[in-house]
Amino acid sequence: MGKFNLYNVNLKSLSPGTHEFEYLLENKFFVDIDGTEVQKGKVKVHLTLKRSSMMFEMNFQIQGVVMVPCDRCLDDMEIPVDTQNRLIVKFGKEYAEESDEIVIIPEEEGAINLAWFLYEFIALAVPMKHIHAPGKYNKAMSSKLKKTYC
Repeated sequence: MGKFNLYNVNLKSLSPGTHEFEYLLENKFFVDIDGTEVQKGKVKVHLTLKRSSMMFEMNFQIQGVVMVPCDRCLDDMEIPVDTQNRLIVKFGKEYAEESDEIVIIPEEEGAINLAWFLYEFIALAVPMKHIHAPGKYNKAMSSKLKKTYC
């Protein structure tokens, strides 16, 4: 069993209509996916999937907290994540990403693994600048930086 089998959705087996899925992404998920932006966190994902005859519309509601290093002191800091994302999946001959929101998967496979999409949605919700609020950063590191650069 692979690390990300939990995130496989067998689209061929779904009946027309609306289907709902829940995922809880914790530290193990972020470690296993080995992305550079986020390596710890606890995030809840609610997926509403609507199947029509020609496509699958996936709407993700993602909420939680991720840990990233502070750009100033390098200590971990919590960043809240609250985002909504959409993904349209269609069947075709081979895998292709037509846009940020539209993915073609081979019809004979009939399934999609959402793990990397979930990670990307979360990583894109994290601000580029990671700095603790004033007074919350590591004071020892801050004083070393002042001595080095002042």
